[in-house]
Amino acid sequence: MARRLVALGASNLTLGLASLVAIARSQWGADVEVMTALGYGRSYGMPSTIGVRTLPGILECGLWRALENSPSAQTRGVVTDVGNDILYGVEPGTILTWVEQAVDRLLAITDDVVLTDLPTANSHELSEARFTFFRTILYPSCRLTLDDVVARAEEVNAGLRDLARSRPVRFSKLNPGWYGLDPIHFRPGRWRDAWRGILLGSDPLENDSGLSVVEWMRFQMSAAERQTVFGRERLRPQRGTPLPRGGRVWMY
Repeated sequence: MARRLVALGASNLTLGLASLVAIARSQWGADVEVMTALGYGRSYGMPSTIGVRTLPGILECGLWRALENSPSAQTRGVVTDVGNDILYGVEPGTILTWVEQAVDRLLAITDDVVLTDLPTANSHELSEARFTFFRTILYPSCRLTLDDVVARAEEVNAGLRDLARSRPVRFSKLNPGWYGLDPIHFRPGRWRDAWRGILLGSDPLENDSGLSVVEWMRFQMSAAERQTVFGRERLRPQRGTPLPRGGRVWMY
């Protein structure tokens, strides 16, 4: 039976997709299917806009319809990058409801789901000035203080732990060592370590083929199935892009 990875996330998943694909391919073979709902600044439950581009919330995207119409496959689900919605001003209870819905949809098709927490350990070393800098660059409309964000992130993390305890889900704690000056994005030099830890919960694989720069660039230039650019909706049907090194990728 074919192996399938369904990954939900935002900027870390977008930046690390080539690493994730390489690890999945090394673990499960060249016919692995990787179906994703991702994108910079992606929200789980509402449209999110970065620059001139708007993406639908993960719960509203075409991934779920595609999964319903896809043949059965041994599947692992990954739910990560939950923190964007905090910076968008969404209340922790609403965020947790959205994540719970995403997890339950995955559990309807597989009993193999990984849920990550938020990197709150990094916040204790973050100054107000550094926080304001990154908030202004990445979330210009946000007016929450560092204390506000930390308190909400801790509340979300507590809810994520409770969710993982109430479901057959593997809870993956993000390693503070995967981050650098940027408190929310993995350092490029740690992408493979981070995604191995999240996906496999294990040490590096001896036959890991590593990061393909060509694949990384290809994913960065690829568009999701549905997005709005300059106010106009653009549709890009997803048929599973075959990769030269093996595997197929869908992006929603």
